Amino acid sequence: MTALQLHNPRIRYSLFALWLLIVAGALYLYFFQREAVQAEMRNALSASFWVAVVAYLLIGSLRAFTLVPATFPLLVAMPFFDPWVLLAMTVPCIAISSSFCYFFAEAIHMDEVFERKYPKQIRKLKDLLQTYQLPIIIGWSFFLLLPTDLVCYVCGSLKINYKKFLFGVVVGEGTVYAIYIFLGDWVLRR
Repeated sequence: MTALQLHNPRIRYSLFALWLLIVAGALYLYFFQREAVQAEMRNALSASFWVAVVAYLLIGSLRAFTLVPATFPLLVAMPFFDPWVLLAMTVPCIAISSSFCYFFAEAIHMDEVFERKYPKQIRKLKDLLQTYQLPIIIGWSFFLLLPTDLVCYVCGSLKINYKKFLFGVVVGEGTVYAIYIFLGDWVLRR
């Protein structure tokens, strides 16, 4: 898609509608079909290691469309995977889902939504990002009480250097998820 196509209101609204459908579907499955999803996950995990890997990678990568924190799929997967394998699968999921947020910000103009809803906070975040890009991205991504998807959207709307952005998110979230994975493994084995 070219930049001109992304500014076409029909395409923007179509992408936004697709995003809403994905969110609605995920929420429906989570709240009303949780047992069926859990049963399917158990079946997939017992069927084959590679099926489980593909399922985790898909869920972890597409999770950004639902704005569900990456911690949830990670916690579900902990008992089923060796910690090093889980970390090796989680890092690409972080990169892919963060990239979706980064590029999707321009496509559906999420920056406009955030700026209307949180004008002071977004202005402050933008000012900080203009001056201290990498430390802010790493720190924000590491501190899990702050939604990493928000900094991804803001970085996308500011057109922060993509490689720098991705490096910062992978370092920040990768570090905190490595702590979760190895601490969780230690707790599960006790």
